[in-house]
Amino acid sequence: MHLKVLILGGGNGAHVHAGIAASNPDNEVRVLSLFQDEAERWSKALESSDLVLDYTDVDGKEQQFVSKPGLITNDPKVAVPGSDIIVFVVPAFAHAQYWEALKPHMEPGMVVIGMPGAAGWEFQAYDILGDKAKGITFFNFNSLPWTCRVTEFGKRADIVGFKEHFVGAIRKGRVEPKVDPLKAIQQSLGPLPVCAAYGDLLGMTLTYTNAFIHPSIMYGRWHDWDGKPVSESPLFYQGLDQTSADLLSSVSGEIVAIAKAICAKNADIDLSNVKHISDITLDFYADDIEDKSSFLRMMQSNKAYEGLRHPVTNNEGGGVSPNFKFRYLCEDVPFGLVVHRGIAEIVGVPTPNIDKIITWGQGLIGKEFLVDGKITGKDIGMTRAPQRYGFTTLDAILGDHL
Repeated sequence: MHLKVLILGGGNGAHVHAGIAASNPDNEVRVLSLFQDEAERWSKALESSDLVLDYTDVDGKEQQFVSKPGLITNDPKVAVPGSDIIVFVVPAFAHAQYWEALKPHMEPGMVVIGMPGAAGWEFQAYDILGDKAKGITFFNFNSLPWTCRVTEFGKRADIVGFKEHFVGAIRKGRVEPKVDPLKAIQQSLGPLPVCAAYGDLLGMTLTYTNAFIHPSIMYGRWHDWDGKPVSESPLFYQGLDQTSADLLSSVSGEIVAIAKAICAKNADIDLSNVKHISDITLDFYADDIEDKSSFLRMMQSNKAYEGLRHPVTNNEGGGVSPNFKFRYLCEDVPFGLVVHRGIAEIVGVPTPNIDKIITWGQGLIGKEFLVDGKITGKDIGMTRAPQRYGFTTLDAILGDHL
Protein backbone atom coordinates (compact mmCIF):
# COMPACT_ATOMS: atom_id res chain seq x y z
CA MET A 1 0.00 0.00 0.00
CA HIS A 2 1.34 3.42 -0.96
CA LEU A 3 0.84 5.53 2.14
CA LYS A 4 1.12 9.29 2.56
CA VAL A 5 2.17 9.93 6.17
CA LEU A 6 2.19 13.39 7.76
CA ILE A 7 4.02 13.59 11.10
CA LEU A 8 3.42 16.60 13.33
CA GLY A 9 6.27 17.82 15.52
CA GLY A 10 10.03 18.05 15.64
CA GLY A 11 11.03 16.41 18.90
CA ASN A 12 12.28 12.96 19.88
CA GLY A 13 9.20 11.04 18.78
CA ALA A 14 8.79 12.93 15.51
CA HIS A 15 12.42 12.24 14.56
CA VAL A 16 12.05 8.54 15.21
CA HIS A 17 8.67 8.13 13.52
CA ALA A 18 9.88 10.07 10.48
CA GLY A 19 13.02 7.95 10.22
CA ILE A 20 11.24 4.60 10.58
CA ALA A 21 8.38 5.51 8.24
CA ALA A 22 10.73 6.92 5.58
CA SER A 23 12.79 3.72 5.62
CA ASN A 24 9.85 1.95 3.93
CA PRO A 25 9.78 2.87 0.21
CA ASP A 26 5.99 2.43 0.18
CA ASN A 27 5.63 5.42 2.51
CA GLU A 28 5.70 9.04 1.40
CA VAL A 29 6.71 10.92 4.55
CA ARG A 30 6.11 14.56 5.33
CA VAL A 31 6.88 16.42 8.57
CA LEU A 32 5.11 19.59 9.72
CA SER A 33 6.69 21.51 12.59
CA LEU A 34 5.27 24.85 13.72
CA PHE A 35 7.79 25.49 16.49
CA GLN A 36 9.98 28.52 15.73
CA ASP A 37 12.50 27.66 12.97
CA GLU A 38 12.56 23.94 13.74
CA ALA A 39 11.42 22.82 10.28
CA GLU A 40 14.01 25.01 8.56
CA ARG A 41 16.82 23.73 10.79
CA TRP A 42 15.82 20.09 10.34
CA SER A 43 15.47 20.42 6.59
CA LYS A 44 18.87 22.13 6.35
CA ALA A 45 20.49 19.41 8.49
CA LEU A 46 19.31 16.75 6.05
CA GLU A 47 20.74 18.53 3.01
CA SER A 48 24.10 16.94 3.76
CA SER A 49 23.05 13.93 5.81
CA ASP A 50 20.57 11.11 6.15
CA LEU A 51 18.44 10.67 9.26
CA VAL A 52 20.04 7.83 11.25
CA LEU A 53 18.24 5.96 14.04
CA ASP A 54 20.35 3.68 16.23
CA TYR A 55 18.80 0.73 18.05
CA THR A 56 19.55 -2.74 19.39
CA ASP A 57 17.56 -5.63 17.92
CA VAL A 58 16.08 -8.59 19.82
CA ASP A 59 19.32 -10.54 19.35
CA GLY A 60 21.38 -7.78 20.94
CA LYS A 61 22.89 -6.57 17.66
CA GLU A 62 23.42 -2.88 16.97
CA GLN A 63 21.24 -1.79 14.04
CA GLN A 64 20.23 1.37 12.21
CA PHE A 65 17.39 2.87 10.22
CA VAL A 66 18.88 5.18 7.59
CA SER A 67 16.42 7.28 5.60
CA LYS A 68 15.27 10.76 4.66
CA PRO A 69 11.73 12.16 4.90
CA GLY A 70 10.47 13.59 1.63
CA LEU A 71 9.40 16.94 3.06
CA ILE A 72 10.00 18.91 6.26
CA THR A 73 8.08 22.18 6.39
CA ASN A 74 6.24 24.69 8.54
CA ASP A 75 3.64 25.30 5.81
CA PRO A 76 0.40 23.33 6.36
CA LYS A 77 -0.97 24.08 2.90
CA VAL A 78 2.00 22.16 1.47
CA ALA A 79 2.08 19.37 4.02
CA VAL A 80 -1.56 18.49 4.66
CA PRO A 81 -3.35 18.01 1.30
CA GLY A 82 -3.39 14.41 0.12
CA SER A 83 -2.22 12.92 3.43
CA ASP A 84 -3.71 9.54 4.34
CA ILE A 85 -2.73 9.61 8.01
CA ILE A 86 -1.77 12.59 10.15
CA VAL A 87 0.11 11.70 13.34
CA PHE A 88 0.35 13.99 16.39
CA VAL A 89 3.77 13.51 18.03
CA VAL A 90 3.79 16.79 19.98
CA PRO A 91 2.96 17.68 23.62
CA ALA A 92 -0.70 18.26 24.44
CA PHE A 93 -0.24 21.98 25.12
CA ALA A 94 0.76 22.47 21.45
CA HIS A 95 -2.12 20.52 19.89
CA ALA A 96 -4.51 23.46 19.45
CA GLN A 97 -2.01 25.26 17.23
CA TYR A 98 -1.75 22.20 14.99
CA TRP A 99 -5.52 21.62 14.80
CA GLU A 100 -5.95 25.25 13.71
CA ALA A 101 -3.24 24.86 11.07
CA LEU A 102 -4.66 21.57 9.76
CA LYS A 103 -8.30 22.64 9.58
CA PRO A 104 -8.35 24.60 6.27
CA HIS A 105 -6.59 21.79 4.40
CA MET A 106 -8.19 18.65 5.82
CA GLU A 107 -10.14 16.35 3.53
CA PRO A 108 -12.93 13.85 4.27
CA GLY A 109 -11.58 10.36 4.86
CA MET A 110 -8.33 11.42 6.48
CA VAL A 111 -7.18 9.47 9.55
CA VAL A 112 -5.76 11.53 12.42
CA ILE A 113 -3.73 9.68 15.05
CA GLY A 114 -2.70 10.80 18.53
CA MET A 115 0.61 9.27 19.57
CA PRO A 116 -0.28 10.09 22.26
CA GLY A 117 -3.29 12.36 21.95
CA ALA A 118 -3.61 12.59 25.76
CA ALA A 119 -6.87 13.20 27.61
CA GLY A 120 -9.47 15.36 25.88
CA TRP A 121 -7.72 15.22 22.50
CA GLU A 122 -10.95 14.52 20.63
CA PHE A 123 -12.88 17.22 22.53
CA GLN A 124 -10.42 19.83 21.29
CA ALA A 125 -10.61 18.42 17.76
CA TYR A 126 -14.41 18.60 17.69
CA ASP A 127 -14.33 22.16 18.96
CA ILE A 128 -11.74 23.46 16.50
CA LEU A 129 -12.62 21.42 13.42
CA GLY A 130 -16.37 21.86 13.72
CA ASP A 131 -18.23 20.28 10.78
CA LYS A 132 -14.94 19.05 9.30
CA ALA A 133 -14.66 16.56 12.15
CA LYS A 134 -17.62 14.66 10.68
CA GLY A 135 -15.47 13.28 7.88
CA ILE A 136 -12.41 12.42 9.95
CA THR A 137 -11.47 9.13 11.61
CA PHE A 138 -9.78 9.60 15.00
CA PHE A 139 -7.33 7.03 16.36
CA ASN A 140 -5.72 7.66 19.73
CA PHE A 141 -2.93 5.92 21.64
CA ASN A 142 -1.84 6.63 25.19
CA SER A 143 1.94 6.68 24.74
CA LEU A 144 4.75 6.70 22.25
CA PRO A 145 5.57 3.29 20.72
CA TRP A 146 9.21 3.53 21.79
CA THR A 147 11.51 5.12 24.31
CA CYS A 148 13.78 7.42 22.32
CA ARG A 149 15.96 10.53 22.33
CA VAL A 150 17.50 12.83 19.74
CA THR A 151 21.30 12.77 19.87
CA GLU A 152 21.94 15.24 17.04
CA PHE A 153 19.06 17.42 15.98
CA GLY A 154 17.79 16.63 12.49
CA LYS A 155 20.34 13.90 11.90
CA ARG A 156 20.45 11.22 14.56
CA ALA A 157 18.39 9.65 17.34
CA ASP A 158 18.53 6.59 19.61
CA ILE A 159 15.65 4.17 20.03
CA VAL A 160 16.26 2.94 23.56
CA GLY A 161 13.46 0.39 23.45
CA PHE A 162 10.45 -0.71 21.41
CA LYS A 163 7.13 -1.52 23.04
CA GLU A 164 5.98 -5.00 22.09
CA HIS A 165 2.30 -4.05 21.94
CA PHE A 166 0.67 -0.72 21.15
CA VAL A 167 -3.06 -0.52 21.86
CA GLY A 168 -5.35 2.35 20.94
CA ALA A 169 -8.96 3.05 20.00
CA ILE A 170 -10.63 4.23 16.80
CA ARG A 171 -13.73 6.33 16.20
CA LYS A 172 -14.70 6.52 12.54
CA GLY A 173 -16.29 9.60 11.03
CA ARG A 174 -19.25 9.65 8.69
CA VAL A 175 -16.90 9.24 5.72
CA GLU A 176 -15.10 5.93 5.26
CA PRO A 177 -11.37 6.42 5.93
CA LYS A 178 -9.07 6.59 2.91
CA VAL A 179 -6.95 3.79 4.40
CA ASP A 180 -7.45 1.10 7.01
CA PRO A 181 -6.36 2.98 10.18
CA LEU A 182 -4.78 -0.02 11.88
CA LYS A 183 -2.92 -1.27 8.81
CA ALA A 184 -1.75 2.25 8.04
CA ILE A 185 -0.23 3.01 11.44
CA GLN A 186 1.39 -0.43 11.47
CA GLN A 187 2.94 0.20 8.05
CA SER A 188 4.31 3.54 9.23
CA LEU A 189 5.84 2.02 12.40
CA GLY A 190 7.25 -1.20 10.97
CA PRO A 191 6.92 -4.64 12.60
CA LEU A 192 7.29 -3.42 16.21
CA PRO A 193 5.31 -2.64 18.19
CA VAL A 194 2.37 -4.78 17.12
CA CYS A 195 -0.61 -2.40 16.92
CA ALA A 196 -4.15 -3.16 18.01
CA ALA A 197 -7.33 -1.19 18.67
CA TYR A 198 -10.48 -1.88 20.65
CA GLY A 199 -13.09 -0.03 22.67
CA ASP A 200 -14.39 3.48 22.26
CA LEU A 201 -12.11 6.46 21.76
CA LEU A 202 -13.30 7.89 25.08
CA GLY A 203 -11.50 5.02 26.78
CA MET A 204 -8.17 6.51 25.68
CA THR A 205 -9.05 9.82 27.32
CA LEU A 206 -10.03 8.05 30.55
CA THR A 207 -6.96 5.81 30.68
CA TYR A 208 -4.29 8.32 29.72
CA THR A 209 -2.19 7.08 32.60
CA ASN A 210 0.25 10.01 32.90
CA ALA A 211 -2.78 12.16 33.63
CA PHE A 212 -3.42 10.53 36.98
CA ILE A 213 -0.21 8.67 37.86
CA HIS A 214 2.09 11.69 37.90
CA PRO A 215 -0.12 14.09 39.93
CA SER A 216 -1.12 11.31 42.36
CA ILE A 217 2.48 10.38 43.13
CA MET A 218 3.47 14.04 43.40
CA TYR A 219 0.64 14.63 45.88
CA GLY A 220 1.51 11.53 47.86
CA ARG A 221 5.13 12.59 48.29
CA TRP A 222 4.83 16.37 48.67
CA HIS A 223 1.35 17.43 49.87
CA ASP A 224 2.58 17.79 53.46
CA TRP A 225 6.09 19.02 52.59
CA ASP A 226 7.39 21.49 55.17
CA GLY A 227 9.25 23.62 52.65
CA LYS A 228 12.69 22.53 53.80
CA PRO A 229 15.15 21.20 51.18
CA VAL A 230 15.77 17.45 51.06
CA SER A 231 19.18 15.89 50.48
CA GLU A 232 18.38 14.32 47.11
CA SER A 233 15.53 13.71 44.69
CA PRO A 234 13.42 10.76 45.90
CA LEU A 235 12.78 7.81 43.61
CA PHE A 236 9.52 8.51 41.80
CA TYR A 237 7.94 5.08 41.33
CA GLN A 238 10.20 2.81 43.29
CA GLY A 239 10.10 5.20 46.26
CA LEU A 240 6.33 4.90 46.55
CA ASP A 241 4.97 4.21 50.04
CA GLN A 242 1.75 2.40 50.98
CA THR A 243 -0.27 5.59 51.48
CA SER A 244 0.68 6.95 48.05
CA ALA A 245 0.05 3.60 46.38
CA ASP A 246 -3.40 3.46 47.99
CA LEU A 247 -4.15 6.98 46.77
CA LEU A 248 -3.11 6.17 43.20
CA SER A 249 -5.20 2.99 43.30
CA SER A 250 -8.20 4.97 44.56
CA VAL A 251 -7.86 7.62 41.85
CA SER A 252 -7.75 4.87 39.23
CA GLY A 253 -10.82 3.31 40.85
CA GLU A 254 -12.69 6.59 40.45
CA ILE A 255 -11.85 6.63 36.74
CA VAL A 256 -13.09 3.06 36.36
CA ALA A 257 -16.31 4.15 38.12
CA ILE A 258 -16.70 6.97 35.56
CA ALA A 259 -16.47 4.41 32.75
CA LYS A 260 -19.04 2.14 34.40
CA ALA A 261 -21.44 5.05 34.82
CA ILE A 262 -21.10 5.96 31.15
CA CYS A 263 -21.82 2.38 30.06
CA ALA A 264 -24.84 2.29 32.36
CA LYS A 265 -26.23 5.36 30.57
CA ASN A 266 -25.40 4.11 27.06
CA ALA A 267 -25.15 0.37 26.55
CA ASP A 268 -23.75 0.84 23.03
CA ILE A 269 -20.47 2.28 24.30
CA ASP A 270 -17.59 -0.18 24.66
CA LEU A 271 -15.29 1.01 27.44
CA SER A 272 -13.66 -2.35 28.05
CA ASN A 273 -10.36 -0.53 27.42
CA VAL A 274 -10.75 1.33 30.75
CA LYS A 275 -8.90 -0.73 33.34
CA HIS A 276 -7.60 -0.24 36.85
CA ILE A 277 -3.98 0.89 37.14
CA SER A 278 -2.94 -2.45 38.64
CA ASP A 279 -4.22 -4.27 35.53
CA ILE A 280 -2.70 -1.69 33.20
CA THR A 281 0.66 -2.06 34.95
CA LEU A 282 0.58 -5.84 34.55
CA ASP A 283 -0.43 -5.53 30.88
CA PHE A 284 2.46 -3.19 30.09
CA TYR A 285 5.22 -4.45 32.36
CA ALA A 286 4.55 -8.12 33.16
CA ASP A 287 8.13 -9.14 32.32
CA ASP A 288 9.69 -6.20 34.17
CA ILE A 289 7.94 -6.67 37.52
CA GLU A 290 9.80 -8.85 40.00
CA ASP A 291 7.15 -8.94 42.75
CA LYS A 292 3.45 -9.09 41.81
CA SER A 293 2.18 -9.71 45.35
CA SER A 294 0.57 -6.25 45.68
CA PHE A 295 0.14 -3.04 43.70
CA LEU A 296 2.74 -1.32 45.89
CA ARG A 297 5.30 -4.05 45.29
CA MET A 298 4.56 -4.05 41.54
CA MET A 299 5.44 -0.36 41.39
CA GLN A 300 8.50 -0.70 43.62
CA SER A 301 9.93 -3.73 41.79
CA ASN A 302 9.29 -2.63 38.20
CA LYS A 303 12.67 -2.62 36.40
CA ALA A 304 11.26 -0.26 33.75
CA TYR A 305 10.99 2.41 36.48
CA GLU A 306 14.50 1.87 37.82
CA GLY A 307 16.26 5.07 38.83
CA LEU A 308 13.46 7.48 37.82
CA ARG A 309 13.25 10.34 40.32
CA HIS A 310 11.00 13.23 41.30
CA PRO A 311 11.51 16.51 39.42
CA VAL A 312 13.48 18.88 41.63
CA THR A 313 15.44 22.13 41.60
CA ASN A 314 18.83 22.61 43.21
CA ASN A 315 19.08 25.05 46.09
CA GLU A 316 21.96 27.50 46.46
CA GLY A 317 22.46 26.51 50.06
CA GLY A 318 22.50 22.80 49.26
CA GLY A 319 19.88 20.12 48.88
CA VAL A 320 16.94 20.09 46.47
CA SER A 321 13.29 21.17 46.46
CA PRO A 322 10.37 19.74 44.47
CA ASN A 323 9.81 21.31 41.07
CA PHE A 324 6.09 21.99 41.01
CA LYS A 325 6.37 23.75 37.63
CA PHE A 326 7.36 20.48 35.92
CA ARG A 327 4.94 18.89 33.46
CA TYR A 328 3.77 16.38 36.09
CA LEU A 329 1.54 19.14 37.42
CA CYS A 330 1.57 21.90 34.79
CA GLU A 331 0.47 19.56 31.98
CA ASP A 332 -0.95 16.47 33.63
CA VAL A 333 -3.46 18.38 35.74
CA PRO A 334 -5.08 20.62 33.04
CA PHE A 335 -4.65 18.04 30.26
CA GLY A 336 -5.40 15.06 32.45
CA LEU A 337 -7.08 15.01 35.84
CA VAL A 338 -9.23 18.06 35.09
CA VAL A 339 -10.50 16.32 31.95
CA HIS A 340 -11.40 13.21 33.96
CA ARG A 341 -13.10 15.37 36.60
CA GLY A 342 -15.10 17.17 33.92
CA ILE A 343 -16.40 13.88 32.53
CA ALA A 344 -17.25 12.69 36.04
CA GLU A 345 -19.29 15.85 36.57
CA ILE A 346 -21.32 15.15 33.42
CA VAL A 347 -22.18 11.58 34.41
CA GLY A 348 -22.60 12.26 38.13
CA VAL A 349 -19.75 10.26 39.64
CA PRO A 350 -18.15 11.53 42.90
CA THR A 351 -14.35 11.80 42.77
CA PRO A 352 -13.08 12.85 46.20
CA ASN A 353 -9.48 11.76 45.62
CA ILE A 354 -9.23 13.39 42.19
CA ASP A 355 -10.75 16.54 43.71
CA LYS A 356 -8.15 16.86 46.47
CA ILE A 357 -5.26 16.38 44.03
CA ILE A 358 -6.64 18.98 41.61
CA THR A 359 -7.23 21.43 44.48
CA TRP A 360 -3.66 20.94 45.73
CA GLY A 361 -2.11 21.01 42.26
CA GLN A 362 -3.97 24.05 40.95
CA GLY A 363 -2.79 26.03 43.94
CA LEU A 364 0.85 25.16 43.30
CA ILE A 365 0.72 26.15 39.62
CA GLY A 366 -1.32 29.28 40.29
CA LYS A 367 -4.43 28.24 38.37
CA GLU A 368 -8.10 27.77 39.14
CA PHE A 369 -10.00 24.86 37.59
CA LEU A 370 -12.15 23.29 40.30
CA VAL A 371 -14.28 25.72 42.33
CA ASP A 372 -16.94 24.68 44.86
CA GLY A 373 -17.01 21.18 43.44
CA LYS A 374 -17.49 22.26 39.82
CA ILE A 375 -15.19 22.64 36.80
CA THR A 376 -15.96 26.35 36.52
CA GLY A 377 -12.66 28.00 37.45
CA LYS A 378 -11.33 31.00 35.59
CA ASP A 379 -8.57 28.94 33.97
CA ILE A 380 -10.62 26.13 32.40
CA GLY A 381 -9.83 27.76 29.04
CA MET A 382 -6.31 26.31 29.26
CA THR A 383 -7.63 22.78 29.88
CA ARG A 384 -9.29 20.19 27.68
CA ALA A 385 -12.14 19.52 30.10
CA PRO A 386 -15.39 19.06 28.15
CA GLN A 387 -16.85 22.09 29.96
CA ARG A 388 -14.19 24.26 28.35
CA TYR A 389 -15.86 23.56 24.98
CA GLY A 390 -19.44 23.76 26.20
CA PHE A 391 -19.81 19.96 26.13
CA THR A 392 -22.07 19.20 29.07
CA THR A 393 -23.82 15.99 27.95
CA LEU A 394 -22.64 12.46 27.26
CA ASP A 395 -23.74 12.77 23.63
CA ALA A 396 -21.55 15.82 23.19
CA ILE A 397 -18.36 14.16 24.48
CA LEU A 398 -19.06 11.15 22.27
CA GLY A 399 -19.24 13.37 19.20
CA ASP A 400 -22.91 12.63 18.57
CA HIS A 401 -23.59 16.34 18.21
CA LEU A 402 -21.64 16.47 14.94
